Amino acid sequence: MMFSEELLQLGEAAEAALAEQFAAISKIAHANTAKVMRAFAEHRVDAACFAGSSGYGYDDRGRDTLDKIFADVMGAEAAFVRHSIVNGTHALTIGLFGLLRPGDIMLSIAGKPYDTLEEVIGIAGERGNGSLADYGVEYRQIDLVGGKTLDLAAITAFLESEEGKRVKVCFIQRSKGYLNRRTLTVAEIGEAVKCVKAVRPDAFVVVDNCYGEFTETIEPPAVGADLAIGSLIKNPGGGMAETGGYLAGTAKAVELCSYRLTCPGIGLEVGATLGENKNMYRGLFYAPHTVAEALKTAHFAAYVFRALGYEVEPAPEELRSDIIQTVITGSGEALCAFCRGIQAGSPVDAYVTPEPWAMPGYQDKVIMAAGTFVQGASIELSADGPLKPPYTAFFQGGLTFESGRIGVLSAAAEVLRSVK
Repeated sequence: MMFSEELLQLGEAAEAALAEQFAAISKIAHANTAKVMRAFAEHRVDAACFAGSSGYGYDDRGRDTLDKIFADVMGAEAAFVRHSIVNGTHALTIGLFGLLRPGDIMLSIAGKPYDTLEEVIGIAGERGNGSLADYGVEYRQIDLVGGKTLDLAAITAFLESEEGKRVKVCFIQRSKGYLNRRTLTVAEIGEAVKCVKAVRPDAFVVVDNCYGEFTETIEPPAVGADLAIGSLIKNPGGGMAETGGYLAGTAKAVELCSYRLTCPGIGLEVGATLGENKNMYRGLFYAPHTVAEALKTAHFAAYVFRALGYEVEPAPEELRSDIIQTVITGSGEALCAFCRGIQAGSPVDAYVTPEPWAMPGYQDKVIMAAGTFVQGASIELSADGPLKPPYTAFFQGGLTFESGRIGVLSAAAEVLRSVK
């Protein structure tokens, strides 16, 4: 990796300036590691937990123990973790279809959800494809105030209205998705839970927890969320899980969702693990440290690109509640250059040149860079963004800070070349 002397000096300046933030991240990682190890010990993890099962998967001790560990770590009553969940959108679909019924309203209280959920909800795509709308579930939305804070007054007013009596799920997307907005903290989610439950104690609060796990010392179920949902090829898989997802929350919510995972009357009693247990256990063990490495990489990227004159969010000095860093590149070419640099600074497929394409589930062409060991794993160094103004690069991941640092400098070098 041959970088200019100016970029190398900028990298050194960034590390020196971010010492306080790096120390704070390490403290969070220590606390979360202790929490994970305590759960492993209390549930008596041993080599037998790593054995796979086949067929129906009855009495799979490793599967059932991992469910209990995830519940403990998330501060939840119950949870399930399955390698058969293909991505975060699939996990969210299991949760939403598990809780919502015809005539119910799904109220998104943090603005528009991530693009890939639009067809699941039925606010995009063709009718008749099996969306929530096809089954008579209606959708309503309350935007963040100025793209920053939850509008608790508007949430209360809606829930108190005649229409609000039909709200079954209040949905919160913790992370920003493809929007230029703040990520919500666990404390803010807790305030939203109190707001909802004060009016509608019977409504479920569901949190899309993707990209947020282990960035703080507590998770949404610990502040009252009925369900937190995420993907194992993001934070909680620690870079080791080959695939999978989880749902964690109240016993009632998890039970209902388990009937969507399999079928009513069976729920979590079956499900062969096919040798995937060990990677999921090991990934959860690594996750607090791996997330800390990704957070340090995000802070580093924020410092470098702000110093180069680009608008970034969060700012390099801000502690954060997810691993996503945005860089507004200002042009399609600069966004593509950013992604080319990330790809070139990755351990896998570094020779590949990413190009924008019409990805399924997205409304605009998207460019993605992911030179990862697990295809599409965004806990690994990766970047992507839709080809539309203001041409924002959404950057995340980094299994090690050292490799993430190289990727960031590679992206900076490529962007600088593109604007000459």
